Amino acid sequence: MSWQAYVDTHLIGTGKISQAAIVGLAPNGGVWATSSGFTISAEEQTAIRNTLVNPENALTTGLRIAGTKYFALQGDKEHFYGKQGANGVVIVKTNLAVLVCVYQAPIQAAEATPVVHSVADYLKTSQS
Repeated sequence: MSWQAYVDTHLIGTGKISQAAIVGLAPNGGVWATSSGFTISAEEQTAIRNTLVNPENALTTGLRIAGTKYFALQGDKEHFYGKQGANGVVIVKTNLAVLVCVYQAPIQAAEATPVVHSVADYLKTSQS
């Protein structure tokens, strides 16, 4: 299955995620797949990777994704959860990549988070 299919079918296709991208975990890994209009700059990609290495900074200052700043709710070396008003972001690390997913109201974190973790768990078991 292509990386784009994971974004289109398994994330956006659920109706729980409004925007999603798969970003390579390696430095300068780039964006492997993204939903239409969801642009994560190279600077933001680096910040995402750095957050998963050292989450303390993002927990204090938040994280900017596709130009929107999200305030940290929780984070560690495997995931980051952020909020911007009624909307939020769920970021989960796999073996080779990072899933970056935004949900918008009326969808709640409790609906979006399991979707992202389910895809991440599958990718981890398939060594992706």
